[in-house]
This record gives sequence, C-alpha cells and structure tokens, in this order.
Amino acid sequence: MAKKPLAYVLYEHIAGTGSLKGKTVIQARATGRHRISHRDFCEAVARATTFTGAEVEAVLRLSAQVAKTYVENGDIVDFGDLGTLRPSFQSKLVEKGKEEFDAHKHIVRPRVGLVPSRAYFTLQGVNYERVPAKEKKKP
Repeated sequence: MAKKPLAYVLYEHIAGTGSLKGKTVIQARATGRHRISHRDFCEAVARATTFTGAEVEAVLRLSAQVAKTYVENGDIVDFGDLGTLRPSFQSKLVEKGKEEFDAHKHIVRPRVGLVPSRAYFTLQGVNYERVPAKEKKKP
C-alpha cells in the first residue's frame, strides 16, 4: 500500500486552557480521512493470506465476541498488538451516611475499555500535506 501524506487544515480558535488561555491560536486539524469498511478491510487482509475475505471476517468477529465474553466476566484480555481490553464503568457519587450504595443503581454505562498499545498506535514515518479548508454549507 502506497504511503500518502496526512492531510490537514489550519483553523483559528480561542484557547480555553493552558498558558495561551483566552488568546486566539492557530491549530492543525486532520482532514480528508476516509472510512474503510469492515468488509474491505477483511478483503485486504485476505489478499495477503490463503484465507478468503469471509473467513478473515469470521475470525475477526469470533475473536471480538470471545474477548467481549471474557471482559463481561471481569477478565482483562491481551488483544495482541492492539492493546488490552478491560471492563470499565462509571459510578455515581453517593454521600456517605445518607444513602446505601446500590450497584444496580449507582454503577452505570458498563463497557469494554481499550488500553491501546503505545507501539502500535504511535505513527512513524508520516508526512503531512496542508490542504485548503472546505467551504461551510449555508442553510
């Protein structure tokens, strides 16, 4: 696959935090990204193996399903180069002595959390290309 530069646009905004808080700053924002469908991704992986796209998709779906089952049971799953999958949730605050903590009421939004592998998710050898900002559509 040929390497393409990462496209970006510059935009102005007022900084909300840090040493430049309240000042107008210029910042780069990635743009021009395309979403690769799951099916296209599986076909690309299949081209480098003896598997078909459907077989690759089946293995990926099964691995995600099995990993989720482990995490639902409270286990932490090492998901290879991608990182670690672990259970996570949000907990509401309960004032001590005022109310009894009830897990079904005060623990909300259970989910699978991904702790990404730093080595995998750090892009190296990347080039950048500035592109003009797209015109905003007027209603």
